[in-house]
Amino acid sequence: MAKLRTSKHKVVLSRSVGGDAGITVLLVLMGAFMFLPMLYVVMQSLKPLDELWRFPPRFYVTKPTLKNFKDLFNLMNTSWVPFTRYIFNTVFTSVAGTTGHLFLASMAAYAMAKIKFPGHKWMFKLVRTSLMFHATVTAVTRFMIMSLFGWVDTYLAIIVPAFATTLGLYLMKQFMESSVSDAVLESSRIDGASEFRTFWTIAMPMVKPAWLTLIIYSFQDLWNAGASIYIHSEQLKSFNYAIQQITAGGIKRAGASAAATVIMMAVPISVFVITQSNIIETMGSSGMKD
Repeated sequence: MAKLRTSKHKVVLSRSVGGDAGITVLLVLMGAFMFLPMLYVVMQSLKPLDELWRFPPRFYVTKPTLKNFKDLFNLMNTSWVPFTRYIFNTVFTSVAGTTGHLFLASMAAYAMAKIKFPGHKWMFKLVRTSLMFHATVTAVTRFMIMSLFGWVDTYLAIIVPAFATTLGLYLMKQFMESSVSDAVLESSRIDGASEFRTFWTIAMPMVKPAWLTLIIYSFQDLWNAGASIYIHSEQLKSFNYAIQQITAGGIKRAGASAAATVIMMAVPISVFVITQSNIIETMGSSGMKD
């Protein structure tokens, strides 16, 4: 019989050392390849204008400069609405929309997956059907609803639709069905825990990978949202919209545009890196048996 390999007194997968090394090299190469676009964006932001418009373009920068970032901040200071207001609008709507979407999608998914109420299968079919409709298709209907409730030109016009995104509900429902044990939930109910406490203290920790992934997608969509047909006041518009207006000045603002791209990219990537480590760790230790 072949001997099992051990590492620090723990049995590991029965691959050869060469196989492990080959997989490691392959993953490193793939990671470097996926990192290249982000590195290129950073290099673009450090190029002076003469290098930005050089043809054929170069991946690297020969005379790095921070002038593009200085130009961007100077343009920000000339805005008649304080630029901190745009940042606040984006941060507030992103955090509020993501938080509300996480709670509503998780509670609805728990009910659909673990509480067999009348019509739960029919309701989930509606959720699956809604995934076929792009937001552009429902834009007119959504505007009519926002106008009816008086939410046009308010934060609610951005935050409330984010609550009802059905992709998050679908993701959470599928994950709860496969990862949350009915026996564990039943034990919690027998011990006298309320349904909400069972959901919050038992089910939610068991589906941590799912709701961390949901946070990534929801936050990224809200952070990158540009101009909205529901927002008319300049004081309520997003940071992304303000950046687009600043960098729409043509060739002379190409450097500022490159710097703005790095700033817009940095926050979602930071959120992704922080939460991804938790996702990987949780997926590696979340297996359990009835």
